[in-house]
Amino acid sequence: MVYDALIAGRVDTDRLRRVLVETLPEARPGEPLMFGVDVSPLPRPDPRFVDQLSMVQVRGAGGDRFLPGWPISILVGLSWGASSWVDPLDARRIVPGCDHTAVLIAQVQALMADLEASRRCGPGAVAPLVMFDSGYPATLIGHALAGYEAQVLGRVRSDRVFYFPPEPSEPEPGRGRPAVHGARFECANPATHPEPDVRITAQAERYGQIEVAAWHRLHQAITRTGAWAGYPAGQRLPLVEGTLIRITVQRLAHEGDPKPVWLWHHAPPGTAVDVDLLWKGYLRRFDQEHFHRFAKVHLGLARARVCSAEAADRWITLVIAGYAQLRAAAVVVADQPRPWQRKTVPGKIPTPCRVRAGFRRLRAHLGTPAGAVKIVRPGRGRPPGRKNAPKPRQPVYNKSDITLMARLARGTPLP
Repeated sequence: MVYDALIAGRVDTDRLRRVLVETLPEARPGEPLMFGVDVSPLPRPDPRFVDQLSMVQVRGAGGDRFLPGWPISILVGLSWGASSWVDPLDARRIVPGCDHTAVLIAQVQALMADLEASRRCGPGAVAPLVMFDSGYPATLIGHALAGYEAQVLGRVRSDRVFYFPPEPSEPEPGRGRPAVHGARFECANPATHPEPDVRITAQAERYGQIEVAAWHRLHQAITRTGAWAGYPAGQRLPLVEGTLIRITVQRLAHEGDPKPVWLWHHAPPGTAVDVDLLWKGYLRRFDQEHFHRFAKVHLGLARARVCSAEAADRWITLVIAGYAQLRAAAVVVADQPRPWQRKTVPGKIPTPCRVRAGFRRLRAHLGTPAGAVKIVRPGRGRPPGRKNAPKPRQPVYNKSDITLMARLARGTPLP
């Protein structure tokens, strides 16, 4: 019955996302709503009859492996405090041939529309902050979201090169067009790092002294290759300026040489850049990993063995809805730990695992919107002599396509 519902049912994902956005907790005064986006794989190692599969990277005890599966782009709401709770809002399967960057941009655009419709974002409010890891091109995302009141904070690799704006100078006849790039800033070369515009020091028990340095108005040099290959020839490539942030720690929680972490932030014009809030807020992005693990291990996100990609989309949506029910019930479920488990600290809500264990006692008092079970006669079954038709085999997509990224660079709407 469950598989029949997944195959032939329907779910209004836009309406569900709007409801989840309306239930987001309020941000602190003067601070933005924080969101994180990441890709999580749903492996399907038996891909004979499963459609729209791609090669996904699966991490395990024996090392990383590449298996057929569905990559899922998940958008969650984040909040302050050491907690494993997040607020999942949207999950989209990355179809073969589509890039995860295009899916992220589409998710953020839908999120901004829902925030505006629910009056969570508007004139006078701080622009929402969207965070992602180094697998996304931050400059392309900042350019694609230029028409939206959204801040972008992404991690960049330590071998990236940025440029300051050129020094203002009087144009000289016969010297060509003015310079586009100024001083060179190499993340891996400290000799190219001038005095930072902002410097912050902090102390942590696990990492020792933390130093945060930030430089404003840095941009990357864009060439007409890759995602920018289809940019109009008669137009100059855009310069997307932002703030580059470097985080260094004295020691790591485990053995190893601590390496600096680089972040790049882009905000709409007129937005005040709070470097102290940005680097602390990016640490909350890792809370999303708890949701990925909890959804797969305890909610069965990766256990539904469906052959249809559309059925997998419905199952993913149902898992998000079930997690949202646990999130809402966390304040009313009685915490009853096992004898070997610690009690929840007074004033804090239980963990997702504790709420899931105690939800069955609450569910008996909630009722159900479903009607009574109908008594029907069983069908005749298969006519004699008829056999099942063989299922068609489906290929596995293993190549990326940059056409959608090129459309984003040109400003063409997504299909």
